[in-house]
This record gives sequence, structure tokens and C-alpha cells, in this order.
Amino acid sequence: MNIAIDISPLTGNHSLQHRVRGSGYYLENLKTSLLQYYPQHKYTFFTRGQKIPKNIDLVHYPYFEPFFLTLPLFSKVRTIVTVHDLIPFVFPRHFSGGLKGNIKWQIQKVSLKNTNAIITDSESSKQDIIRFTGIKNSKIHVIYLAPGEGFTRFKDTSNKIRMKTQHFRKKYKLPDKFVLYVGDVTWNKNLPRLIESVKKANIPLVMAGKALIEKNVDLSNPWNKDFAKVLDLIERDNNIIRMGFISSEELVMLYNVATVFAMPSLYEGFGLPVLEAMSSGCPVVTARTGSLQEIAGESAFYVDPYDIDSISDGLKKVFFDQSVQKELIEKGLKQVKKFTWEKTVRETINVYRYVSGFAKAYNF
Repeated sequence: MNIAIDISPLTGNHSLQHRVRGSGYYLENLKTSLLQYYPQHKYTFFTRGQKIPKNIDLVHYPYFEPFFLTLPLFSKVRTIVTVHDLIPFVFPRHFSGGLKGNIKWQIQKVSLKNTNAIITDSESSKQDIIRFTGIKNSKIHVIYLAPGEGFTRFKDTSNKIRMKTQHFRKKYKLPDKFVLYVGDVTWNKNLPRLIESVKKANIPLVMAGKALIEKNVDLSNPWNKDFAKVLDLIERDNNIIRMGFISSEELVMLYNVATVFAMPSLYEGFGLPVLEAMSSGCPVVTARTGSLQEIAGESAFYVDPYDIDSISDGLKKVFFDQSVQKELIEKGLKQVKKFTWEKTVRETINVYRYVSGFAKAYNF
């Protein structure tokens, strides 16, 4: 097959650039894994504005933003789009698109219906796509993401590893034991309640993510309203550390030294940090919302994300009980084996083959 893939968010100052997490992570791993596992196909990686070669079998747009024109309205070539989630429509009061954004969404919805297939990250997101677009079930294919291969549990107890760990802790002034959060500060992440929960439990919290240390944030934008709450809650609190952006290598280290990973989100389209934590041998506390239970299975400790007492009690249970930690670590390491990039691209190639006519039926 001759496949064209739009990698616009990975380039320059693209308006939808997601180089740190999210779409950027997906694009980088999709590109690398396709070349690694399926080198027999020809790939053309292009950016918006570039001409696509005429002999292309299909075009894949691996990112989608409902309030931006990320898709062509019509295409002469068979097209596939990846829609990670439609959270703004699940909670419209918290993620307003504005007049212009909603007009663009109506155009985007037509573009989605004109594609040959849609890939999404979870059954939860698939049901949201059906609900908000009316696109039929058979056109939407669920393909789970996976943690990067670098996310692994440190088994080596050599002096070299111990020294590296000590240096890392000292660099960021990390406490001996702490709860870890990795991600954004949008409303669905539920950070204010998480922060109030660790305060109530008197447990240190370390937060990592580029958005956490952004300086030029428009706090009047409804999408950023939780950022102001977070800043107010953590002010002059020495028990809470904001690390901002860290490299992938340091993120693996962070998961390994954390006592508990917490992601009590109000909703997620996938929840990649849950798998990253499990891969790194870090016990997970999360919620049964959106796709999170679908991804974590029985390998996490679940709390009510709307109840501060529930989150606080759950964190204390895992944080102070080593037997619970051990059980969750073992279950997590087993659960995460279900998710690999080899599997992700194999299933993606199956959709490519089906859409381009190289396979008569779609199956995994």
C-alpha cells in the first residue's frame, strides 16, 4: 500500500501542535512503529499545504480537533481520521467552542461523515462519536494506544541505578514518598479535587506536565478555569511540587520513584498515563469514568472523582498499605501487557487494508 499520513502537529508552530503529550505522542509512535513493523508499505508524511502524490491508496489524518478545520471537506482519495475523544461535547458547559468554533464543528461533522473510516482510542470514545455525529457503528474502529517502550519498572538495584535515582530526587527536591499526577490542567482532569484530597490526607503531591507551569494563560477562558483554582490551592504549600515538562527518560524515573499514581479524572478518552504508571510498577488510583475502567480493568484502586473524601481515603489506603501496593503493582504489570505499539499498528494496518480495498473484510 501507498499511504499518506498528515503529521502537521509535529512541525514548527502549527496551531494544533501537541509535541509534548496527546496527539504528538500518538503521531510520533504511529510513525515510528509503522516504519518498524510494516516497512513493506510506502509512507508519505506530509503537512498541511503540501501536495499529496497522485498514486496514494489512502490518506490518514491522525489528529482531530472539533473546533478547528483539521479535515478537508471532500477528498478524492480514501481517507481515515483518528478521533481521540469528543470530551468538549460530553461537557459543553466546561468546554465551550464559541460561535466560530461551533460553526467549524458543523463543517467538521460533515467532513467526518465523508471519511471512509474513523479510528478512536476506546469503546467509550466510540460511543461518544456515535452519539454526537450519528455516524454508524461499523465505520468506527477502536484501536487502543500503548505506553512507549521506555516505560518499564526498574529491577536493577545496582549502585548505578541507586545513584541515578538519588540524583533525580535531589534535582527536583522530591520527598521520599509521594502521590504523582501527570497530565494537563483541563476541567476533566479534576485537579482541584485531587489537590484538596492530598491536603486532607496530608500526603505530598508531585505534578508533572507542561501546562502546569505555563505563565501566559488566559484565565478568563472557560477551558482554563481550573488553572486558577490550582494556583490558589497550591500557593505557599510546600507539600505540593510542580515539575512542569520533563523528558521521557525522566518521566520513567518519576513513575518508578513515586509511591502512588493518581488520575481521578471526571472523564478520559483513553488515559495513557495510567498505562505508563502500570508499566513502571507504580500502583494506580483512578476513577470508573469515561474509558479509565476500560483501560485499567481490575488493576487499579477506584474512587469517586466527585467526592473529595473518597479520593482522599483511596489515596491513604494505597499510600500507607504496602500489601495493597504490591497487589496493584502485580496486577498492573499484567494488565499493561495487553497494550503494545506492535498491536496498535497491526490493527491500524488492518483498517488501512480494509479501506483501500486490499482486504475484503475488516477483522483483527
